Amino acid sequence: MPKRPHVLIFNPDQWRGDALGHVGNPGAVTPVLDRWAATEAVSFRQAFCQNPVCTPSRCSFMTGWYPHVRGHRTMFHMLRPDEPCLLKILRDHGWFVWWGGKNDLVPGQSGFAAYCDVKFQPPRPLREDLHDTAAQWRGAPGSDTYYSFYRGRLEKGHDERYYDKDEAIMQGAIEMIRHAPRDKPLCLYLPLSNPHPPYAIEEPYYSMIDRAKLPPRIPAPPNWDGKPNLLRGIHARQRLQGWTEDRWTELRATYYGMCARVDEQFGRVLQALREAGLYDDTAVFFFSDHGDFTGDYGLVEKTQNTFEDCLTRVPFLVKPPKSVSVKPRVSEALVELVDFPATAFDLLGIEPGYDHFGRSLRSVLAGESDEHRDAVFCEGGRRHGERHCMELNSPSSQDSTRLYWPRVGLQANEGPEHGKAVMCRTKRFKYVRRLYDTDELYDLADDPRELRNRIADPALAEVRAQLQQRLLTFFLETGDVVPRETDQR
Repeated sequence: MPKRPHVLIFNPDQWRGDALGHVGNPGAVTPVLDRWAATEAVSFRQAFCQNPVCTPSRCSFMTGWYPHVRGHRTMFHMLRPDEPCLLKILRDHGWFVWWGGKNDLVPGQSGFAAYCDVKFQPPRPLREDLHDTAAQWRGAPGSDTYYSFYRGRLEKGHDERYYDKDEAIMQGAIEMIRHAPRDKPLCLYLPLSNPHPPYAIEEPYYSMIDRAKLPPRIPAPPNWDGKPNLLRGIHARQRLQGWTEDRWTELRATYYGMCARVDEQFGRVLQALREAGLYDDTAVFFFSDHGDFTGDYGLVEKTQNTFEDCLTRVPFLVKPPKSVSVKPRVSEALVELVDFPATAFDLLGIEPGYDHFGRSLRSVLAGESDEHRDAVFCEGGRRHGERHCMELNSPSSQDSTRLYWPRVGLQANEGPEHGKAVMCRTKRFKYVRRLYDTDELYDLADDPRELRNRIADPALAEVRAQLQQRLLTFFLETGDVVPRETDQR
């Protein structure tokens, strides 16, 4: 039987697709990823998630299904036991699956036994959880720091490394690599917490970022005309309008420092694979679940149903095992995270046994073409009356003292803010269809910051009609999945 490749799924949380040195960002300190893309991997500059918050995105990229296929549109509707999941499929096909880090994928009541051989737990106490200690650093209620998520520099003390969840995962994963069972191929799934806010990082990463090199921030629209009502509402609630550019720069530099730390941790895991003799035979995937505002539009954090590039475009880098041809570079192919499981199945030689909508990137990895998709899609929100989709389970829904209240509190309204919406984006244009709010259309060649909604512009009427037809085709193609097994009649 041919030797089966190992798999590393390195999955930071909330990393924007533009926060990488090798895609042209002079402020990003990502030497490991930059060198990797130049020598061994393909980095996809135009990679997009299918929902801009954690759980719906993860349910999508672990199945190859869009969120609408089985209703994964909230943080509280995870993969049910009867649904496919890449981790479970790998385990069922003989991979030893080691899961370190956060969940946001399968229901707590289901447990992890079907999905992994080991669900890692840190062996010793962790440093402070910044969400738990928010009252100590966020400022007073009513202040312009209360909902900013900005913590800044963390004190490492005398520890060699700041031992938080991510560092515990790194140490656990490296130990697993050193002592991995040799009778089975290994799958490491590392869903990290950084660079998800609160925006906080220790030295040396805090000081690694040259503030003068950060690219310009996208300003808040002067009157929010043509932009989604949810953004207008969050902007009013977060109360960051008085922030100077210097303050925004510090918040953004802290976020970039968090990315620099993840880059260094990724390098440590790659080195451990090399030292163990596993690297060449490992398929390595590095991608985030979604992005982050990080000050763009005068906002922090993210939203559940708006689709600005800072939220929907993500880093996505792939190195296949040595048996598969690869042409290292930055690719301009339009790709989606649903292409991740399709590519994994192809590289690992697995027939998944169910229908999905991903497309393998094997030919793109080989450099045969950079044409992959003509459009990418992202979706979110709910219909009026879908009370179970308001995320009322979240403490932030009704409690204004919670960090996420500016967004999650609005999701409980029956106004236009949390209405269902879907994005259709090509390389040049972005169209967003909304149930209860103004549709959006941007010419990204002339307006890459998405500040001028041209949905009513007669000059783009033909473009609008074409994208509407493309969206109709998308829903017709992906509206459901039929089980492979047939029933007796």
